[in-house]
Amino acid sequence: MTITPGPGPEPEDAPGLEEGGSVTPGDTPPDAGQTSGLSHPQPMPSRKFPIAALIVIGLLVLALVGFFLARTFELLS
Repeated sequence: MTITPGPGPEPEDAPGLEEGGSVTPGDTPPDAGQTSGLSHPQPMPSRKFPIAALIVIGLLVLALVGFFLARTFELLS
């Protein structure tokens, strides 16, 4: 039976590591990106579509409730 190595390389085989496991300067990426903001102002999204979609969904729900109420009263009479 053989033992398989772990998921990553052994620390002594990893490139760029100094003695003790630290990395040399310049081997790591900078802490933050080098961009400082947006290139242009972002437009505000429209609120018309979400409101219209909610109204349509509400009307569909009311239509379904009305349909099933009509079916219920039709069966009772």
